[in-house]
Amino acid sequence: MKGEHRVIVQNNRLHYEFEIRRNITVILGDSATGKTTLINMLRQAENLGASSGIDVSCDVPCRVLEGQNWKLILENAAGNIFFTDEENAFINTEEFARAVQGSDNYFVLITRENLYNLPYSVEEIYGLHSSGKYQNTRKVYQQMYRVYSDIRNLPVGLNDKNGLFMTSRPSSHENVIG
Repeated sequence: MKGEHRVIVQNNRLHYEFEIRRNITVILGDSATGKTTLINMLRQAENLGASSGIDVSCDVPCRVLEGQNWKLILENAAGNIFFTDEENAFINTEEFARAVQGSDNYFVLITRENLYNLPYSVEEIYGLHSSGKYQNTRKVYQQMYRVYSDIRNLPVGLNDKNGLFMTSRPSSHENVIG
């Protein structure tokens, strides 16, 4: 799968809107910034359809990748955007990294952990912040922002046009990405 894909996930209280540009996008963030809520909304929309009250708009299917059957799902899927979060221990495995690199899908990985096994671009690492408040009935617009805006001074790894390749695990006194 190639190209950019605009993703909109919304209900009557929340609105996420962002573009996926590469096969691996990482979303970082502190607790209570809406990362897990995004996954939950996508899961509800996938499982319940229109009755969930959640509208997912994208030119390709957006799915949640989780659980013990993740390998089987990936082997039988093409042209999807898969969202998964750090609760799924498989995202840190070499097996998952090989599956991602051999896949015709895009992946949005929501984690606070470093993903040493995956080559991803520092230009596709984002955080979330809200432009509203959970007060009254105002809709909250979740916005993504680029975490590393100056990629010339990367603390660890090698950046090239194909992505970030972690060259080694940093020692405890080095800065880490993620």
